[in-house]
Amino acid sequence: MKIKELEYFMSLIKNKNFSATADEFHVSQPTVTMAIQRLEAKYGVKFFIRDHVHRRIKVTKTGQQFARHVQTILNELVIAQREIDNAKQQKIHFGLPAIIGNYYFAALAPKLLRAHLLELLDVTEEGSEHLLQMVLDGDLDMAFLGSDHTPHNDQLTIHEFTKFPFKLIVGNTNPLAQRHQIAFSDLRGQSFIMPDTDFIHVAAFHQMSRAAHIRPKVIYRTNDIHIIKQLVAENVGVSFLTSLALTPDDHLTSLKFTDHQQPYFHLSLVKRRNELLTPSQQQLWDLLTNKKSSH
Repeated sequence: MKIKELEYFMSLIKNKNFSATADEFHVSQPTVTMAIQRLEAKYGVKFFIRDHVHRRIKVTKTGQQFARHVQTILNELVIAQREIDNAKQQKIHFGLPAIIGNYYFAALAPKLLRAHLLELLDVTEEGSEHLLQMVLDGDLDMAFLGSDHTPHNDQLTIHEFTKFPFKLIVGNTNPLAQRHQIAFSDLRGQSFIMPDTDFIHVAAFHQMSRAAHIRPKVIYRTNDIHIIKQLVAENVGVSFLTSLALTPDDHLTSLKFTDHQQPYFHLSLVKRRNELLTPSQQQLWDLLTNKKSSH
């Protein structure tokens, strides 16, 4: 069985036409026909039923089942090629959401520099959902992710570091700054300045809103956390941020929520479970997860 035979098979599943598949791969129709016949002979089943009258092809149930496995095989081969290409470059393709990069990863830079790893990093900054898919697709070797729950995925090795609560952020002269804690339901009528949709904050914010049975008023959205803080400091509105993104230099007041079953910002490092890391990649993984490296 050859890889090209599997590629012809998946194309035929999609096109349901031998001529279209032959044109897609720039080969003759008999080449595709013989490849499918070899696969069917190998497994002793029919994957396709040919309707010569209507010039159509029907995929059998066995063919549909086989297609699921073939798609997984072809996907893994693509990922394997990307891993090999990445290893040749001597680079570590690393994913980093903006908040984690600014408020968590930056503190690790000196340690990475001393370990001669910082110069090997090829960093991609995106939202966590996009980075997760890039890891699964083999475009990244590993990534930090933020989520509103403890992540689980059978295809990944996941190391969760910690979780951070969400806080209400107000200006120091805002009347709410006199309080130390607050229920989300007390925020009815407040004007919120929020991160945009690719931030974990949005899902957590909506979760709290639904639980409190209120519809908060969002007057401005931006992915720049510094702008959010500046607007809040000027009492333009209030905000809902993870404590990870807060520092004493912000000159803001943060209030703890009293609501039950509050969401948290979970911080994790992930990689594909079946990826064999290079020595440099393994050293980075061990350093970030505080494991003793064998290299």
